Amino acid sequence: MLRSFLRAWTGATPGSSRRVRLRTLATIRWVAVLGQLAAVLFVQFGLGYPLPLIEVLLVIGASAAVNLWVTALGRRRTWLSDRTAARYLAFDLLQLAALLFLTGGLTNPFAVLILAPVTVAATVLSRVSTATLSLLAVLVALGLGLWHRPLPWPTPDFAVPPVYLLGFGVALALSSLFLAAYVFSVAEEARRMSDALSASQMALDREQRVSALGALAAAAAHELGSPLGTIAVVAKELARDLPPGSPLAADVALLQSQSDRCRAILAALAARPEVRGGPFLEIGRLADLVQEAAAAHARPGIRLTVEERLAEGGGGAPPVRRSPEILHGLGTLLQNAIEFATAEVHVPILWSADSVTLTISDDGPGFPSDLLARLGEPYLSGGDRGRGGEHEHMGLGIFIAETLLARSGAVVTMANRPEEGAEVTVRWDRASLAVPG
Repeated sequence: MLRSFLRAWTGATPGSSRRVRLRTLATIRWVAVLGQLAAVLFVQFGLGYPLPLIEVLLVIGASAAVNLWVTALGRRRTWLSDRTAARYLAFDLLQLAALLFLTGGLTNPFAVLILAPVTVAATVLSRVSTATLSLLAVLVALGLGLWHRPLPWPTPDFAVPPVYLLGFGVALALSSLFLAAYVFSVAEEARRMSDALSASQMALDREQRVSALGALAAAAAHELGSPLGTIAVVAKELARDLPPGSPLAADVALLQSQSDRCRAILAALAARPEVRGGPFLEIGRLADLVQEAAAAHARPGIRLTVEERLAEGGGGAPPVRRSPEILHGLGTLLQNAIEFATAEVHVPILWSADSVTLTISDDGPGFPSDLLARLGEPYLSGGDRGRGGEHEHMGLGIFIAETLLARSGAVVTMANRPEEGAEVTVRWDRASLAVPG
């Protein structure tokens, strides 16, 4: 029942577990064991405070024994599931609680170490595991405030006021909850950003592979064209020179038909958008790049108009380099516009003396007003409103597009049009985009 409550409270799912490196937890525990042993021996022999040394050493030894077993297990198992890692951290928390119980409870200054397992959990574990360990830390802090063996203070009549112990216990409990929530939110944001950047790199790698494949196909089509034409000419001459009724006539006719078929295949291959941008079209007009990026996302009934305009004194429209970053970034933005447009997507390109501005405008519903300021954040869910549609994470595609276009020197801004629809503006410095003539 507690697990169901935690899952409902945190929004976690059974399959949302993370994997944790076993060596990391083992190293942390060895540091804790050595630190506990050093502190106990210093208090016992350095300061001369009599402690229940045998019991304390047994508690520390239990932690060391578990770590030896974990280290042996690590030879066969490198990674731990989220649930298993949470159990290890729960053991560390209970071991620390037993040690504090024997050495003064909350009057022991090292009681603040109760926060350590919670902080580690918030960094690497799921919400459910972090919340569970936080609640365990709260119970430990409150329990140690009520039940513990006293510390052997130098002054026999010295006692910590109960109100202080109560306040310290409440402070530890609240700190464990606050730290868990704060550290988890920061770590989760870092994980999400790392995942989004990885997705951006994968998208760029995929675009580069497609471009390389297109270049290879275009080169093959070009190189095979000449020998295939020679074969066709020779086959035609053979057919003309054969006497009527020759037994070779059928073979020559088959050779002609197959050569014609090969030429048709090469022509179709060369006509594919990813091939047209091969080695022979590494540079070209920006308008052509927009058409190429939008070709794979065309929808019946949606008109795409692309026009290049020159600002006064801006000179001509120079060629640009065919970049996988630009192709994939513009393709994602154009896909979004075409998907939600009612009838038209308009893409004006304005060249000025020092910049080039490309605007993607559509006549669709526009961006949700409450999400507009956050567009570009990864894994931003738009639900079923506006341009969110059925896409659970509409923000990832836009994040990837912005990231890839930024690598080409572009700045992307998004807004809703005053009349209707969305408007995405991509601006480059002319010098960073144009290829010198």
